[in-house]
Amino acid sequence: SEITTKGFEAVVKSNLTGGFIFMREVYNRWMKDHGGAIVNMIADIWNGWPYYAHSAAARGGMWTLTESASSEWVSSGVRVNAIAPGGIASSGLDTYTPEAQLEIVKFPTRVPMQRFGNNAEVSAAIVFLLSPAASYITGSCIRVDGGSPNARICWGDLIAHDNSKAFDGFHLEAPPKILTEGPKQGKGRS
Repeated sequence: SEITTKGFEAVVKSNLTGGFIFMREVYNRWMKDHGGAIVNMIADIWNGWPYYAHSAAARGGMWTLTESASSEWVSSGVRVNAIAPGGIASSGLDTYTPEAQLEIVKFPTRVPMQRFGNNAEVSAAIVFLLSPAASYITGSCIRVDGGSPNARICWGDLIAHDNSKAFDGFHLEAPPKILTEGPKQGKGRS
């Protein structure tokens, strides 16, 4: 109810319209005659995304655009798929307000794998979908989300564990400060 029309339009323009333009141009300028693979980035939008409806709407649109293009462009040898990351430990987590960071650090307790994902895990899924190993996959979405949408309220509390080890594909990558130093203190910092 507090998202402005201008804010809604800005997010849709960036995440959906921008994705559409990029897909269209890559297809028309090269892939229509030479084939290829497109992997779109959406997000863990399943079951809605309260307080981020503008982003959920844009990424939901990107998902149905992916499904549509996967059928329309397959005769040109073009595969179109998507990746839907959930909570990923990236530097972006450090940009949230202190109040939001207090909630962010609780996130893994709501995920069956009991942790954040990382950039290497997202990248590995993208590389797979771009590779010849995925030559019979189009119009699909790989969720990189630790099983988040599968954890239902009616199931009860998740079992705390540390048995889900992250893929260390980027050995020089450092976790965001929020996960090593804790949430920011105070108000108004972003």
